[in-house]
Amino acid sequence: MPWDLDNDRPIYLQLMEQIRLDIVSGKYHAGDKLPSVRDLALEAAVNPNTMQKALSELERSGLVYSQRTSGRFITEDNEMLQQLRTDLADEHIRDFLQNMKQLGFSDEETLSLVATIVKGGKTI
Repeated sequence: MPWDLDNDRPIYLQLMEQIRLDIVSGKYHAGDKLPSVRDLALEAAVNPNTMQKALSELERSGLVYSQRTSGRFITEDNEMLQQLRTDLADEHIRDFLQNMKQLGFSDEETLSLVATIVKGGKTI
């Protein structure tokens, strides 16, 4: 099934984000071999050159590394992977808080709603 990409932002950036998400969510683990560029491009329904650019950028960041004849692999640097996970969580939380502010909720109201939902309660 093709990945959910939009035309508002560069495709290669969205591909990078999806691969990062796949890594922190456990689809790929430290040291795992990634599928080939062609296989990933087919899965995402994008041009292989675009996927190549995304993977090259992930390599530049150190999240992915390549072995000449064996393909690309996820870094085994667990600190880097944990930092990526924390950074992505921080980004999602900040987006959520901004959306709640746009709905007119104060920080305290938002925390109260979240606490109620986490405890399994119903709101309003």
